[in-house]
Amino acid sequence: MRTLIKNSHILTMDAKRTEYSDGYIIIEDDEILGIGSYVHFSKQETDFDEVIDAHQTIAIPGMVNTHTHIGMVPFRSLGDDYPDRLRRFLFPLEKACMTKELAYHSGKYAIAEMQMAGITTFADMYYFEDALAQATDEMKSRAILGETVVDFPTCDAPKSHGGIGYAEEFIPKWLDHELITPAIAPHAPNTNHSQALKKAAALSEKYNIPMTMHVAEMDYEMNYFSEKYNATPIEFLQSIGVLSTRFIAAHCIHVSDHDLQILKQEGVGVAHCIGANTKSAKGVAPIKDMLNLAIPVGLGTDGPSSGNTLDLFTQMKLVANFHKTALHDRTAFPAKEILAMATIEGAKVLNMANEIGSLEVGKKADIVLVETKSVNMFPIFDPYAALVYSANASNVQDVFINGTTIVRDKQLVNYDLMDLRSNLTIEMAHFSKKAKELA
Repeated sequence: MRTLIKNSHILTMDAKRTEYSDGYIIIEDDEILGIGSYVHFSKQETDFDEVIDAHQTIAIPGMVNTHTHIGMVPFRSLGDDYPDRLRRFLFPLEKACMTKELAYHSGKYAIAEMQMAGITTFADMYYFEDALAQATDEMKSRAILGETVVDFPTCDAPKSHGGIGYAEEFIPKWLDHELITPAIAPHAPNTNHSQALKKAAALSEKYNIPMTMHVAEMDYEMNYFSEKYNATPIEFLQSIGVLSTRFIAAHCIHVSDHDLQILKQEGVGVAHCIGANTKSAKGVAPIKDMLNLAIPVGLGTDGPSSGNTLDLFTQMKLVANFHKTALHDRTAFPAKEILAMATIEGAKVLNMANEIGSLEVGKKADIVLVETKSVNMFPIFDPYAALVYSANASNVQDVFINGTTIVRDKQLVNYDLMDLRSNLTIEMAHFSKKAKELA
């Protein structure tokens, strides 16, 4: 299958940040075969199976969501303003109501939301990851899927740290999938014993797969390690030997200069979840300091219960607004740098930059076309600024994942969104009843 996309303003996000104001992209099967200015296009359009005139669009690489919990759509808008939401609502409802079927239908709905927002790759941490892998496979998204490990019985594991056993079966099953990478995901340093963390790291090393974890996110997490170990969580994780280039650290809000040196030394990537972090009043992570040290930093939505939206356009605006304010510097985090965090830098965090994150010959054909006809997209003096400051998820027009058209003219190609919502609503009946009782 050969597809030609023409007449789009292409932002490649390659190392030189090459642009083509009247560009073309050639897709052959799952890869980008050619890219450049249409003025220099020398082939015959009749040679292609499909020709897409992308006039009045901006083409960007598929966006990369470095941290989320796709099984948690049922929790969205529940108890958002309560002080201890995690223990009052999330943990009890997960234990009482979360099932494989509910996670599956939540996963499909969440993936649809991300696809329609231009997210082609995501890194997930939740329970029932085998069911979520099935949902991801059916939706044809690219993903890293990590089974949660935590020090108490959960909805998919009857014993503490049962996620280890679950992962030992889950990981080999999905190792050779074209789009899915299985992973291991300890919940946090303070919700796992050191031996469980070491076992998780051993699985990561054995199968050469990612290990992802919430790190330096909570005040009580910081107090726990300070009082018990006279260390930060990151210092503790290094001391037990679980950090590596495969490690994806979500949040990293409360980090010291020494922590940053450790992250750089160990080659750890950081998932920056500005929306969830600031909504919960946890703080603003020192991302500028991380970038100055060349620590890979990508953007994450966190779960639909934490940040409420599953799109990176929202996150890009929040990155600009919060960090410029925190630094008292309007010039900090220019739009081009923020878009990089949503694309190529996110791919680096996930160790996938050789395949995705930029539009280059030989890379996978994960491509997003953003329309510029809507009222909020005029005029455009700088396409990067338009994407970061003006655009929103509703401006995503077409989405290609691995060369396959997933979204066309703002509609899912293979699914009806209302059917996905209806299926999830039916599966949520018990959950919704229990949620109202807790509220």
